[in-house]
Amino acid sequence: MRHALRLLASPSNLGSSPGFKPAPLALLPPIPLYRRLLRAHRKFLDSEKRVLGDGYVKSEFRAHRNVENPIHVVGFLKEWQMYAQQVEGDSWRGDKLDSEKIDKMSDQQLGQLYELMQAIQQKGREDPDNPV
Repeated sequence: MRHALRLLASPSNLGSSPGFKPAPLALLPPIPLYRRLLRAHRKFLDSEKRVLGDGYVKSEFRAHRNVENPIHVVGFLKEWQMYAQQVEGDSWRGDKLDSEKIDKMSDQQLGQLYELMQAIQQKGREDPDNPV
């Protein structure tokens, strides 16, 4: 009888299409996500990138601390969680920004992105032996 129950409980692919994608992970609450980001930086980034990344994460989470719009909060948490997964999986190196995301950015966000790009380029010019 036990053997039959085990066979009944085995997973199958019936009813699923070939392009079936697993459900996305649930969003982490802000504080555990914040801690995960800092741990990922500590574990996967060198010291210079870690300082830059930690400062940016801290300032962004502080700036969004009192946001009331639930759609904005979900989008914020979703993007940071995807970033954490990329850093942990090392899939971000050499990756380019999606043009769809750039189109959705506000002028302020585009300005921040430009300042970040300039800081990275300046760092690369200062230390040509250690490209960023």
